[in-house]
Amino acid sequence: MNVPRLSEVLDTAELIFDRDALDDAIEEMADAIAVDYADDETPPLFITVMHGGLPFAAGLAFALGERGLDLEFDYLHATRYRGNTTGSGLAWLHRPATPMRGRRVLLADDILDEGHTLKAVKYWCEDQGAVDVRVAVLATKAHDRCVDGICADYVGVEVPDRYVFGFGMDFHEQGRNLPGIYALGD
Repeated sequence: MNVPRLSEVLDTAELIFDRDALDDAIEEMADAIAVDYADDETPPLFITVMHGGLPFAAGLAFALGERGLDLEFDYLHATRYRGNTTGSGLAWLHRPATPMRGRRVLLADDILDEGHTLKAVKYWCEDQGAVDVRVAVLATKAHDRCVDGICADYVGVEVPDRYVFGFGMDFHEQGRNLPGIYALGD
């Protein structure tokens, strides 16, 4: 399969949200999260979902720090197989090493599309003994195909039901470091 280069599609892609809009959305999310965790004696376990969640998680973590909320960091890397393999199987490339028993966990990811991976990750955290697992995503996709049992507790922006990339989201593993969210042109 011949994958187009990012430079071949970027000229016709539509900028959906620029860096300023995304930074503003992250600041608003941080306000809500800081209030929800204000009375906790133990810092929440802040888990970044790799790779896509990395840029968003970094911005959110700094915004929470500016509001006085301390965090304990860890990360996970999980991917869901598609195509000829079983439907919703999750392949763990890295599991968090920090014990979750009795902890509040905040998952930070780039996008909630259909939710298969985030649902499996959330349930896994609960199985590890987390007393509360909340989900913060930079973006949700506007459609009605989300699986039952998962929703984001904190959402930055809503993107159209199109192929989106940038700010952590990839176009064939390209463009994750773009400072905005783009949608492929027609």
